[in-house]
Amino acid sequence: MSSANESNLALIFGRRSIRIFSPGQVSDEAVKQLLEAAMAGPSAMTKDPWRFVVARRPETLQNLAAALPGGKMLPTASLAIVVCGDQGAAFEQNISYLLQDCSAAIENLLLAAHGLALGACWVGVHPGTEAVRRVRELFKIPETVVPVAVIAVGQPGEAPPARTRFNQDYVHVETW
Repeated sequence: MSSANESNLALIFGRRSIRIFSPGQVSDEAVKQLLEAAMAGPSAMTKDPWRFVVARRPETLQNLAAALPGGKMLPTASLAIVVCGDQGAAFEQNISYLLQDCSAAIENLLLAAHGLALGACWVGVHPGTEAVRRVRELFKIPETVVPVAVIAVGQPGEAPPARTRFNQDYVHVETW
């Protein structure tokens, strides 16, 4: 790979899950930029079924961490963004399209966080029945809206090195 291409891809390879956060806030403007990036993601038939809940209160982050086995870092994050999908708005009201659309939004949000020098970590919610129930209850999310994931966001307290996980064994050309 040429150095020009490497620098073009540095944002992708440099993005890592951050589970240790330093004290400090994330500005409202940065949150807006994260959400704009998320909503710039591709969506099946441009239905944009994604919906977001931004949580900043320490007690909410504590409750969220207690609800999600993978969310132990949430109390030290500055905020959490709950990424949901409105099944009624999804293409053909199909959960699979909803999950794809929300996943694209999540990856854009994670890349934007890295680009803004913030730390972020994707914590899965769906399809965990108990996790979905707890998050839905905590945020009063309607039954037609699916909580897909929670993104912990804050000032990074760690700096894992950039990497790629490319594995040629996973690539098939023309046929399996």
